[in-house]
Amino acid sequence: MGIQNWSEDIILVELPQEPQIVDELRLATDIVRDRGNCDVVVDFSKVDIVTSSSLSALLRLRKMLTDCNRKLIFCCVAPATKSIFTITGIESIFDFVEDKMLALAGLQIAK
Repeated sequence: MGIQNWSEDIILVELPQEPQIVDELRLATDIVRDRGNCDVVVDFSKVDIVTSSSLSALLRLRKMLTDCNRKLIFCCVAPATKSIFTITGIESIFDFVEDKMLALAGLQIAK
């Protein structure tokens, strides 16, 4: 778990399980706000469920990144967790990738 500077302009956020997700996302949001020039990959491999508070934090992070023309990519999202995004109707506003390395490589290639 934790936040890593993957490259000069990509941050990798490895989420913990609830209830610590919101704290980790707040820290990531603060880092993005301070840097202002980075894309974010969020690794859900340790997450089995997300709460409404976590969804709200993810939406805030997405808005901040979208306003700066930066990307937010989710990876390693379990089917049960992804269904929460589907049920809430917000699945289509996020980008999902199967694997962390694919997400990171995709961002680096896009540059």
